[in-house]
Amino acid sequence: MASLICTLQHHQDDVNWCAFSAKLLATCSGDKTLRVYNTHDFAELPFSPLSGHGYSVHCCCFSTCGQFLASCSTDATIVVWSMVSGEIEAVLEHPGRSPVRICALSPDSTHLVSGASDGTLALWDFPSKQMRRTGAVADTTMVACSFSPCSQVFMTGSTYGDLRLWDLNMNQLLAEKNAHDLGVSCCSFAPSILTGGQVVRFHLASCGQDSLLKIWVINKFCFGAYKMQLLHTLSGQSAPVLSCAYSSDGLLLVSGSVDKTVAIYDAENAVLLYTLNQHGRYVTACAFSPTSPLIATGSMDKTVNIWRLEDGCSAHGGKSLPDESAQMSTEGRAPGGRSKLLVADWSEEDVSEWLVEEALGGLVDKFRANNIDGTELLSLTKETLASELNIESVGLRSKLLRKVEELKSDSVCSGIPDEFLCPITRELMKEPVIAADGYSYEREAIESWIHSKNRSSPMTNLPLLTTLLTPNHTLKMAIGRWKTSQNHTKD
Repeated sequence: MASLICTLQHHQDDVNWCAFSAKLLATCSGDKTLRVYNTHDFAELPFSPLSGHGYSVHCCCFSTCGQFLASCSTDATIVVWSMVSGEIEAVLEHPGRSPVRICALSPDSTHLVSGASDGTLALWDFPSKQMRRTGAVADTTMVACSFSPCSQVFMTGSTYGDLRLWDLNMNQLLAEKNAHDLGVSCCSFAPSILTGGQVVRFHLASCGQDSLLKIWVINKFCFGAYKMQLLHTLSGQSAPVLSCAYSSDGLLLVSGSVDKTVAIYDAENAVLLYTLNQHGRYVTACAFSPTSPLIATGSMDKTVNIWRLEDGCSAHGGKSLPDESAQMSTEGRAPGGRSKLLVADWSEEDVSEWLVEEALGGLVDKFRANNIDGTELLSLTKETLASELNIESVGLRSKLLRKVEELKSDSVCSGIPDEFLCPITRELMKEPVIAADGYSYEREAIESWIHSKNRSSPMTNLPLLTTLLTPNHTLKMAIGRWKTSQNHTKD
């Protein structure tokens, strides 16, 4: 379930982009300004709005540490802002003085790419703010760009409809020339790096004027070649899709469309989970928070909506902002009336409480009418959900079955579930993070390993392509729920 928790209405023109850091949200607009908010309460920072561009601001992005914010504009510049003072740190002039439509920072904050309306690209050394390379695609406008999680390659998309992969020397590694009919709107790499044998894999989402959201797999082979293949085509929106973004764990995908909707997908299974309908005009921007279950969506209605994904916690009905400490304690709390350890022993009431906890409260009446207890819950299938319970939504059926599978795999009776243990220390994780090999580790343990083991993976022994670590919030919340259930069992 996704709940609208607040609407920001400070911009005076179309909202073109939204970007999160760990603690801040930045938005930019056709009104020539950027606005910066604290994500704890969404109060605007004292130095906001940021005024330095002469024309519409098309895109903005944070450095990984959140210390800097970069923005680009029709005025042909990229401005770098300090998030400590709000002051301008640097103004970078794109070659050719063409309107800059897109900018992207690498995950390691070493490089910045800018793309312009004349099809040109510029690669900048971000620490020194010096231009290193230029490139171009003729007769098109660059409108999309995303760095891979290893920071060594980046993808661009244009109004021509092509997706092109580049290295840091501005060499084209591959080109998918008909990725989206009528033009690409946005692209976004998934945060995880997948390894297997002699192949390294990345996932990429792209969207376009063809009203489609596509998920691609990009394979890098040991001899240096790249290959790109289409995995899924998602058609959950009825008009051109203007923006897309992955969650920090790569499990969810969000997109915004000309049909005024926001679509949230299960990225792994390519299933539409939710469609949100609160914007009055085209949805031009969307972004996931890297540190909390929040989504920001921007629109040509001049507003930014903040949504909270509620999965295992009580709904606030969009009436108040989330208190971070209260939110964590709610998500980690087992429902009051369900203290039995075995799901098979649950009563019908226990099942109802579980449905509410997992944000599936809309199914409570159906389950009660069919006398579904714990034993029957564990035996549910796609067929029984469709034919006997008459649950028509494929996304809802998939979510319910996924939650049931989580219950089945819960290892409460046999000690700590293995996936909750750090592969290095074999201890219960407190701050799980995802490394470049795709595995989750305790932050302190993997940081120590990287510093002492020449950056090899503890699980595969292959080199880690990057030392960037991504917090695994989904796993941390699951561990919290398991610990709480253990405490209730002891009581």
